[in-house]
Amino acid sequence: MEPTNTEILVLGAGPGGYTAAFYAADKGKKVTLVEQNRRLGGICLNVGCIPSKALLHATEILREATDSAQRGIVFGSPKVDLDRLRKWKEAILEKLGQGIKGLAQHRGVQVVHGRGHFEDSQTLRVETTEGQKFIRYQKAIIAVGSKPAMPNAFDLGNKRIMTSTEALELPDIPQDLLIVGGGYIGMELGTVYAALGSKVVVLEALPSILTGIDPDLVRPVARAAQKAFKEIRINTKVLKMATAGKQIKVTIEMNKESREELYDRVLVSVGRSPNYADLGLENTKVTKDDKGFIQCNPQQQTGDPYIYAIGDINGGTLLAHRATKEAKIAVEAMLGESSAFENIVIPAVVYTHPEIAWCGLTETEAKQKGIEIQMAKFLWGASGRALTLDRPDGLTKLVIDPDSERILGVGIVGAGAGELISEGVLAVEMGATARDIADSVHPHPTLSETLMEAAESFYGTATHTLSRRDS
Repeated sequence: MEPTNTEILVLGAGPGGYTAAFYAADKGKKVTLVEQNRRLGGICLNVGCIPSKALLHATEILREATDSAQRGIVFGSPKVDLDRLRKWKEAILEKLGQGIKGLAQHRGVQVVHGRGHFEDSQTLRVETTEGQKFIRYQKAIIAVGSKPAMPNAFDLGNKRIMTSTEALELPDIPQDLLIVGGGYIGMELGTVYAALGSKVVVLEALPSILTGIDPDLVRPVARAAQKAFKEIRINTKVLKMATAGKQIKVTIEMNKESREELYDRVLVSVGRSPNYADLGLENTKVTKDDKGFIQCNPQQQTGDPYIYAIGDINGGTLLAHRATKEAKIAVEAMLGESSAFENIVIPAVVYTHPEIAWCGLTETEAKQKGIEIQMAKFLWGASGRALTLDRPDGLTKLVIDPDSERILGVGIVGAGAGELISEGVLAVEMGATARDIADSVHPHPTLSETLMEAAESFYGTATHTLSRRDS
């Protein structure tokens, strides 16, 4: 079969892939976008970021309805129609997917649906429903993402043992749900199912949930989860699982003792693995690291000069917005522009109840690396806006260089932390000082002014707190 030709081929139509395709097309390049799934958008849109946030919003309404009783507003007992909830969620995904499809058409990006396999460094074979297609390209970008890790010991072929993909499909509301792994995905989905009525038990092998995040940011989330969940157990390992009728028998080890427990469903949330099975990378010069992720330089170029890699597939922080930034860097590098993924501030958000968000240098990292810092914190219990929202459980903190007073990092826990962190990203990226934030007028009453008050507390002049500058 005669191959078709394109200038830039992008394999994978997630946030990184479609951003790369659209950006290259905007710069005048002939682009082909290959995606194996019917709907564009990748993991994030279809079985990740978007559906999880839809369900988090829906279940937050349940929580608000209950909490409103203390405000003198009482609702009847809520009823959850899972079919309608699923259809509502699916409608969002379909609308977004159609939007991406329309943008591809408008830009003249050729979309090919099928599974790609590299024949060599400049040829991709695509298995489509119409048969094989061969595409010759000048440069390629691999953006195939990652998938939930499922240890062999847990992979029984039983649908009651789920990854995040199946959990987001809402098969039912299990009475007893076990979540293996207290990372951000496990905690977010635990928040959803607990609000829907499941008795949620989280098992974490490490000494704390949300490992790696500053402890003072985790504490409000842990307190809320302990109230919403049946139990959170740390330093606990799952030894094995077995089918027991309509339940799953789980053998766990806790305090050096093992015991068996029964659950209606189990969600395994122990990380993600690169999604490149049978891609034909062995036919190229692409290399992988010891964890199996594709290696690339700051221009996103792999060991093969014709192939670049972006997003989850090259490891690091597995975040959609990192992939979109890498997408633009890869395209710019291909076109000979001076561009590299260096000293770029990538924010992170955990959409639990409450949310956690951070960017730049964290307090934990500073301690580990021996970097001298000063902290400025503002507790939301002193925020009028937080109190009107019944959300005084938040904290805003700034990581500050003691000599230059530059903002090195920002951490926030509280309602809407994910929306607030962008000011922190801008401050770190622009080299702003604590004085810059303190002197920038923020509207009152808002949660955003907690950043201003944190900066003011660095100088000992915060209006709504008695905190003084650390010495």
